[in-house]
Amino acid sequence: MADMPSIDAWLREAKADPSFRACGMYLVHNGTVRETPKAEVRGIETDGVQPGDKVTGMVFSYDEAKVAAAVEEARALPGIGYVRVWLNSGELVVGDDIMLVLIGGDIRPRVIDGLQHLVATIKNTCVVERELSE
Repeated sequence: MADMPSIDAWLREAKADPSFRACGMYLVHNGTVRETPKAEVRGIETDGVQPGDKVTGMVFSYDEAKVAAAVEEARALPGIGYVRVWLNSGELVVGDDIMLVLIGGDIRPRVIDGLQHLVATIKNTCVVERELSE
Protein backbone atom coordinates (compact mmCIF):
# COMPACT_ATOMS: atom_id res chain seq x y z
CA MET A 1 0.00 0.00 0.00
CA ALA A 2 1.36 3.40 -1.00
CA ASP A 3 0.71 6.83 0.47
CA MET A 4 -1.65 8.93 -1.62
CA PRO A 5 -0.06 12.04 -3.13
CA SER A 6 -1.13 15.48 -1.97
CA ILE A 7 -3.93 16.90 -4.11
CA ASP A 8 -2.73 20.39 -3.13
CA ALA A 9 0.70 19.60 -4.59
CA TRP A 10 -0.90 18.12 -7.70
CA LEU A 11 -2.99 21.25 -8.24
CA ARG A 12 0.08 23.47 -7.84
CA GLU A 13 1.90 21.35 -10.44
CA ALA A 14 -1.12 21.42 -12.78
CA LYS A 15 -1.27 25.20 -12.58
CA ALA A 16 2.45 25.40 -13.35
CA ASP A 17 2.01 23.19 -16.44
CA PRO A 18 1.82 24.99 -19.81
CA SER A 19 -1.72 23.59 -20.26
CA PHE A 20 -3.03 25.74 -17.40
CA ARG A 21 -3.83 28.68 -19.70
CA ALA A 22 -6.55 26.64 -21.41
CA CYS A 23 -7.92 25.05 -18.21
CA GLY A 24 -10.87 26.81 -16.62
CA MET A 25 -11.72 23.92 -14.31
CA TYR A 26 -10.07 21.03 -12.49
CA LEU A 27 -11.92 18.05 -11.03
CA VAL A 28 -10.64 15.47 -8.55
CA HIS A 29 -11.80 11.91 -8.00
CA ASN A 30 -10.65 10.16 -4.81
CA GLY A 31 -11.86 6.56 -4.80
CA THR A 32 -11.80 4.73 -1.46
CA VAL A 33 -12.58 1.24 -0.18
CA ARG A 34 -16.17 1.20 1.09
CA GLU A 35 -17.92 -1.21 3.46
CA THR A 36 -20.90 -1.79 1.15
CA PRO A 37 -20.27 -4.52 -1.44
CA LYS A 38 -20.22 -3.71 -5.14
CA ALA A 39 -23.04 -6.23 -5.68
CA GLU A 40 -25.28 -4.23 -3.33
CA VAL A 41 -24.35 -0.73 -4.53
CA ARG A 42 -24.56 -1.51 -8.23
CA GLY A 43 -27.30 -4.12 -8.07
CA ILE A 44 -25.22 -6.59 -10.07
CA GLU A 45 -24.19 -10.16 -9.47
CA THR A 46 -20.53 -10.55 -8.53
CA ASP A 47 -18.33 -13.33 -7.23
CA GLY A 48 -17.30 -11.05 -4.35
CA VAL A 49 -18.98 -10.04 -1.12
CA GLN A 50 -22.75 -10.47 -1.34
CA PRO A 51 -25.43 -7.87 -0.58
CA GLY A 52 -26.07 -7.53 3.14
CA ASP A 53 -22.55 -8.59 4.06
CA LYS A 54 -19.82 -6.10 4.93
CA VAL A 55 -16.61 -5.51 3.00
CA THR A 56 -13.57 -5.47 5.31
CA GLY A 57 -11.03 -4.76 2.63
CA MET A 58 -9.92 -5.31 -0.92
CA VAL A 59 -7.02 -6.71 -2.90
CA PHE A 60 -6.34 -4.16 -5.64
CA SER A 61 -3.99 -4.28 -8.62
CA TYR A 62 -3.70 -2.61 -12.00
CA ASP A 63 -2.08 -2.90 -15.42
CA GLU A 64 0.32 0.03 -15.75
CA ALA A 65 0.34 0.00 -19.56
CA LYS A 66 -3.46 0.03 -19.75
CA VAL A 67 -3.63 2.92 -17.26
CA ALA A 68 -1.08 4.89 -19.32
CA ALA A 69 -3.17 4.27 -22.45
CA ALA A 70 -6.34 5.40 -20.63
CA VAL A 71 -4.60 8.61 -19.54
CA GLU A 72 -3.47 9.34 -23.10
CA GLU A 73 -6.98 8.66 -24.40
CA ALA A 74 -8.40 11.12 -21.84
CA ARG A 75 -5.83 13.77 -22.79
CA ALA A 76 -7.07 13.52 -26.39
CA LEU A 77 -10.70 14.23 -25.45
CA PRO A 78 -12.09 17.60 -26.61
CA GLY A 79 -11.26 20.40 -24.20
CA ILE A 80 -9.10 18.32 -21.86
CA GLY A 81 -5.71 19.87 -21.11
CA TYR A 82 -4.38 18.11 -18.02
CA VAL A 83 -4.63 14.57 -16.64
CA ARG A 84 -2.89 12.87 -13.74
CA VAL A 85 -3.63 9.51 -12.10
CA TRP A 86 -2.35 7.65 -9.03
CA LEU A 87 -3.44 4.12 -8.13
CA ASN A 88 -2.81 2.16 -4.96
CA SER A 89 -2.11 -1.58 -4.91
CA GLY A 90 -2.06 -4.51 -2.53
CA GLU A 91 -4.35 -5.41 0.34
CA LEU A 92 -6.40 -2.40 1.42
CA VAL A 93 -8.91 -1.87 4.24
CA VAL A 94 -12.15 0.12 4.40
CA GLY A 95 -11.32 3.82 4.14
CA ASP A 96 -8.01 3.32 2.29
CA ASP A 97 -7.47 5.29 -0.88
CA ILE A 98 -7.79 3.31 -4.12
CA MET A 99 -7.20 6.02 -6.70
CA LEU A 100 -6.71 9.71 -7.22
CA VAL A 101 -7.53 11.35 -10.55
CA LEU A 102 -7.03 15.00 -11.45
CA ILE A 103 -8.35 16.27 -14.76
CA GLY A 104 -8.40 19.81 -16.10
CA GLY A 105 -10.06 21.33 -19.11
CA ASP A 106 -11.70 24.29 -20.71
CA ILE A 107 -15.36 24.08 -19.66
CA ARG A 108 -17.37 22.21 -17.02
CA PRO A 109 -19.29 19.76 -19.26
CA ARG A 110 -16.11 18.56 -20.98
CA VAL A 111 -14.20 18.18 -17.71
CA ILE A 112 -17.06 16.28 -16.06
CA ASP A 113 -17.42 14.00 -19.10
CA GLY A 114 -13.65 13.52 -19.25
CA LEU A 115 -13.46 12.53 -15.59
CA GLN A 116 -16.35 10.08 -15.93
CA HIS A 117 -14.84 8.57 -19.07
CA LEU A 118 -11.38 8.17 -17.54
CA VAL A 119 -12.55 6.71 -14.21
CA ALA A 120 -14.90 4.30 -16.02
CA THR A 121 -12.10 3.17 -18.34
CA ILE A 122 -9.73 2.61 -15.42
CA LYS A 123 -12.35 0.73 -13.36
CA ASN A 124 -13.61 -1.38 -16.28
CA THR A 125 -10.41 -2.24 -18.14
CA CYS A 126 -7.29 -1.47 -16.09
CA VAL A 127 -7.80 -2.74 -12.54
CA VAL A 128 -8.57 -5.93 -10.66
CA GLU A 129 -10.51 -5.55 -7.40
CA ARG A 130 -11.28 -8.46 -5.09
CA GLU A 131 -13.47 -7.54 -2.14
CA LEU A 132 -12.73 -9.21 1.20
CA SER A 133 -15.06 -10.00 4.11
CA GLU A 134 -14.74 -11.70 7.47
